[in-house]
Amino acid sequence: MPDHQPPRQGAARRGATIADDGIARCPWGTQPREYREYHDQEWGRPTADENKTYEKLCLEGFQSGLSWLTILRKRAAFRTAFSDFDPAIVAGFDEGDVERLLTNSAIVRHRGKIEAAIANARAVLALWAEGTTLAELVWSYEAGSAEPQVPKRRSSVDAPAYLEDLPAATAQSLALGADLRRKGFRFVGPTTVYSTMQALGVVNDHLVGCHFHEVVAQERARFVPPRRS
Repeated sequence: MPDHQPPRQGAARRGATIADDGIARCPWGTQPREYREYHDQEWGRPTADENKTYEKLCLEGFQSGLSWLTILRKRAAFRTAFSDFDPAIVAGFDEGDVERLLTNSAIVRHRGKIEAAIANARAVLALWAEGTTLAELVWSYEAGSAEPQVPKRRSSVDAPAYLEDLPAATAQSLALGADLRRKGFRFVGPTTVYSTMQALGVVNDHLVGCHFHEVVAQERARFVPPRRS
């Protein structure tokens, strides 16, 4: 979830908020405009698109230590700089590309994160060579199951009502992060990975009371996750 901070001791619990248009949203998704659009149109919507999965994983890594709003405002520039996050292209980036990207003020200029995005593209290609995809790997850890490889979707009964109920990481994101690291991915700690899972709809973390919780629940009910053969 964008910019989730641990609650201060004694702070009021934050549930769904009625915005100025009369629609109830997760409190982080009411404003500014970039957050509202991302919350309403993208966050939590299930997808198995490989480029989007790779993009989300990389951008969550770039966000580490920064505001997600910064990443959203730079996303168009990121997409230009990283060839629309096409792993087949980014995997071919070399040291010259790293130096070029380090001079690009429109993106986050962090050598480790830039090199991680390139390493992650190469790791995606390695998955393809094994006959699987990054999306299949991520969805194999769908949250809500005591056994990550046997997914069981969390129901609305178990859904969070307050931001303070949302974890920073889960057993699934811990296991997936470890799996990704074994396969050559970088900047994939459990919190970054869980944020990626939230964004991709692998778990529905829109709060109960948020209009989009049910929207996402219905999309997830229709969605057929990619599965490794």
